[in-house]
Amino acid sequence: MYWCKLKQFTIIAICAVIMACGLGCKPEIKETGAALKYFDIKGYFNADTVRLNKLNKPVIKTVTHNGVTETQKVKIDNWGRELDLFAAADINRPAWKNSYTVATGDSLILYKAKEDDLKVREIIIKSESGKVKWIVIYTRTKNILYQTTEKLSYYPDSLYLIEKDQRVRLMGRNRYMIKGVIER
Repeated sequence: MYWCKLKQFTIIAICAVIMACGLGCKPEIKETGAALKYFDIKGYFNADTVRLNKLNKPVIKTVTHNGVTETQKVKIDNWGRELDLFAAADINRPAWKNSYTVATGDSLILYKAKEDDLKVREIIIKSESGKVKWIVIYTRTKNILYQTTEKLSYYPDSLYLIEKDQRVRLMGRNRYMIKGVIER
């Protein structure tokens, strides 16, 4: 009886190891290589993160919460984390391929959400000679408990600004602003 249970346990353990190896040996899911319909926000900020990490310039960072402000000169060790909200505004998901209108003119591109439930409401990109001069992103999250709006502004090599207005039912309103001025 004891050997039977031991044999059963051994068989189960071996099956578990084989399954774990099989799952671990799965090939990585590769990008399809299909052309993106909209500007590659995520790719742009990932590339700029690498560039800013290499530059390693100090930043005059100002944080304001409900009118109380604090400013410090800091070194940003992880630009990816610092600019995460910007990269997260990527609208190139396959399900959203027809969810934004596109308007262009005078070196500007404007993406505007067609559907009310999309978090990223607008993206405005100013470029000259193929180089991004600035990006402004508007987001909104709304449900029965809270509403959050964000305005994310980015000027390569000089400034990033995150303005957030949050209204939580029964708790009130909070306003945040994070401003980072990259020293030259």
